Amino acid sequence: MPGPNPELLSALGSLVRGLSALFWGLPLALVICVQSAKSDWLSELPVFPALVATGLLYYGLTLLGQFQPQERIWHAALDRAKLLALVNIGISPFLYFFNRMPYNPYFSGVVHFNMVSGLVFLLLLNPMLLRLTAMLPDETLRMETRLFTNLNRYLLSGAVAVISIYFIVAEYYPLAFERALDLLFRLNPLPQRSATLTRFLDAGGLWIMLVVLLLPVAMTMALIWKVKEVILSSIFGGQN
Repeated sequence: MPGPNPELLSALGSLVRGLSALFWGLPLALVICVQSAKSDWLSELPVFPALVATGLLYYGLTLLGQFQPQERIWHAALDRAKLLALVNIGISPFLYFFNRMPYNPYFSGVVHFNMVSGLVFLLLLNPMLLRLTAMLPDETLRMETRLFTNLNRYLLSGAVAVISIYFIVAEYYPLAFERALDLLFRLNPLPQRSATLTRFLDAGGLWIMLVVLLLPVAMTMALIWKVKEVILSSIFGGQN
């Protein structure tokens, strides 16, 4: 009997390592990036924690690229996710700068863009996983991935639209935004309440994004772990 293809085993090994990097990198990047922008407990290390966390995601995607290099659709989805990962790496130092100078409009705008780019990265990660499972011989995994990626797409698309509109309107049309809040909550006699709500949303924007991301991140991590376990059990005999 011929032995296993060493090139295929090497590609599958890189695939498993890349999935592990993504699995641990997603929550790590989420927590570290939020803390870099809002807290002081990472101030001793300036920009490095956010760079390392976002770099781990790009490294994981690079490892995935060694699997099935001839598949154009798979690599097109992978390249889109890698592009957003690179954007997030380049923006990540501004989280620390925003922490030091939170009232600088340039740093504030970049951090707002980083929130949206992080959501888009997670949005692109799901079709990439769907393309990956389409190449694996497990029909149950493909069905589960299709179900959860569709749900994630709806959640993340809605989050991207709402957060983008909020940042644009609150940043460039603040008076119109406050009047809209007055109409929405029927606070016309007390306009100061809408201004207070505006300041609260602006100050807690990063924490709001963290709450919004919890469910899509959890489902994406579950899919990544499931794909990794299927590969290990079917190819490597269940050895971790």
